[in-house]
Amino acid sequence: MNDAPAYGLWPVVVINSLVFVIFAFSFTKPKTSRDWRSFGAFSAFIVALFTEMYGFPLTIYLLSAWLGNRYPGLDVFSHDAGHLWQTLLDLEGDPHANPLHLVSDLLILGGFILIASAWRVLYEAQRTRTLATSGPYAYVRHPQYVGFMLIMLGFLLQWPTLITLIMFPILVTMYVWLARREEQEVLGAFVEDYRRYAAATPAFFPGFGGAMRRNDA
Repeated sequence: MNDAPAYGLWPVVVINSLVFVIFAFSFTKPKTSRDWRSFGAFSAFIVALFTEMYGFPLTIYLLSAWLGNRYPGLDVFSHDAGHLWQTLLDLEGDPHANPLHLVSDLLILGGFILIASAWRVLYEAQRTRTLATSGPYAYVRHPQYVGFMLIMLGFLLQWPTLITLIMFPILVTMYVWLARREEQEVLGAFVEDYRRYAAATPAFFPGFGGAMRRNDA
């Protein structure tokens, strides 16, 4: 029998939060107030997530009576029970190996790869004072915001909590708003070029046809 505590592991909360926040910081390099708002919102999501994952399981605590009645044999405050989709969907086996968890890992990894690759393109464009249209920018106009959304969505599939479920649509709305503000600034610097780019490239959902049309032009 494993008597190791499932929660109250605050050093683990701090370490995991720092790893993901610093990793994200290394790729985004926030400079403007808009950059810091974007990064700060993502960091708040990460801290809230790991606080419930290893610190205090607020969601499990609030749902404990309902979970106990619905799933009599469930050890509600075990770490595995925190993988709520595993319980709610009646999935068998190790929750770390179920399809949802594997998909979440891919989304999180893909989000960080997208943020990193987009940052390199954006950095070069800023250095040369040109418009970023290559790499991930050939498919969406705001790949870094898409990357943040993918990471958050991945964590929601892996470890949903009431707080992060509430935060997610709020943060997505904020990222859309920041993206619109950003577009107005870029439009002022690259009027015609950006209008042509925006007409051929969607904001958040990849449009492979648009990228192919511009590459053929």
